[in-house]
Amino acid sequence: MNRLSRRELRKYRVILGTRLLWLISFAAVMAVMALPVFGRDLDGRYATSPLHDWFEHLASGRGLCCSFADGYVVQDADWETKDGHYRVRVPKFASSEDGIWVDVPDEAVITEPNRAGRTMVWPFYSNQGVSIRCFMPGSMT
Repeated sequence: MNRLSRRELRKYRVILGTRLLWLISFAAVMAVMALPVFGRDLDGRYATSPLHDWFEHLASGRGLCCSFADGYVVQDADWETKDGHYRVRVPKFASSEDGIWVDVPDEAVITEPNRAGRTMVWPFYSNQGVSIRCFMPGSMT
């Protein structure tokens, strides 16, 4: 009968404990990623707006607009078309006042009618810089 020494038992406990900790961490990360994503009206100020449900379901080819980024109205001087594509000036960083021009990917353009009437953009900031999640041209009336 082969018996394990105390030293070997401790070694196996450490290995099993490490694997169990890794498995629990992985399961926690997967659970958080699987949670439903809700719109970003965190303080409820737009809950009674007649356009609330429309904004909650507004999406471009890059996904829901209001789920991952805060949108805002863009002034006419801060967007343009160039060679058949949109460009928009947005803050360089989320907390910056310095603006940069960013090309709007075609899949980020919202193609349904603009019920809000004003040009809007939903920039997304990450370690790679700023990208445009959604862009909705104004009604141009």
